[in-house]
Amino acid sequence: MSEFPASEAAVPVVDLAPWLSGDPAARAATARTVDRALRTAGFLLVTGHGVDPALRAAIRREARDFFHLDARVKAPYAVKVGGRGWLGPGAEANAHAEGAVSPPDLKESLSFASHEPTGDPAVDAEWFLPNTWPAEVPGLRPLVEEYLARMRELSDRLLGLLGEALGEGEDFFTRHTGHPTWGFNINWYPGRDVVGEPEPGQFRIGPHTDFGTVTVLDRQAGRGGLQVFTDDAGWQDAPYDPDAFTVNIGDLMAFWTGGRWRSGRHRVLPPPADVPAEELMSLVYFYECDPGTDVRGTDSHTYLRAQLDAITTA
Repeated sequence: MSEFPASEAAVPVVDLAPWLSGDPAARAATARTVDRALRTAGFLLVTGHGVDPALRAAIRREARDFFHLDARVKAPYAVKVGGRGWLGPGAEANAHAEGAVSPPDLKESLSFASHEPTGDPAVDAEWFLPNTWPAEVPGLRPLVEEYLARMRELSDRLLGLLGEALGEGEDFFTRHTGHPTWGFNINWYPGRDVVGEPEPGQFRIGPHTDFGTVTVLDRQAGRGGLQVFTDDAGWQDAPYDPDAFTVNIGDLMAFWTGGRWRSGRHRVLPPPADVPAEELMSLVYFYECDPGTDVRGTDSHTYLRAQLDAITTA
């Protein structure tokens, strides 16, 4: 019997410092821990990442100013899922990716994505377009651009670790991230004082798996927060460490491993009735791979487009 709750046993804390130290024994032990975790929940808590918590806090302050603007001010930035701009209330229903019938998710997002052109007009028109920066919060852009640079670096480090954990070598995945696509959402989860009473079966984010390789999540603790699913324990509150990133693998990574690793199924609970003003914000970086990458017979970006379309509500 584990001394930890099921969710904590399935979602270990992985310190990257031993992995980055170069010590073969420490690196091997880290890789074994990662392999075990990704066979069950598909989630890790990662420390030793070197990303300044002050940067994350500053992004939240700027983004909060935007989300608290009147909807008429935000409306010119409105886009659909996969676009670059504001995803307003009702824009997304993540449970639809699993084929479930559910109300829209109770959130708003500022959405950014890969933007540096490849030189292929068709690829660039779909996957590498300029980002939109709201004029009302001019301090947001330099903060987000710094954060995105840190996320790209961290994600490739994680993919190197995953390649070793799979027994295929550090460049097994990163050889496919020379010019990758990625997405970055700043998700705002307002309280019931803003969104009202949730509909039956309505979540801040409905049950789903992510679509790409790794997702790096900086989140806040709350009553209406993240839950992860395992076969043994069902839905459990995800363990939380304010210094850690929550990292999960997505569908492309699960495909790549032939099902050895689990795409981390998760959801974000509705705003709690007993804390009606609870307001949370998450910074979510979705890492993918180069367009056209063949993942065991699946075209990576044909799959990604289909899943993005599936969760779009209109």
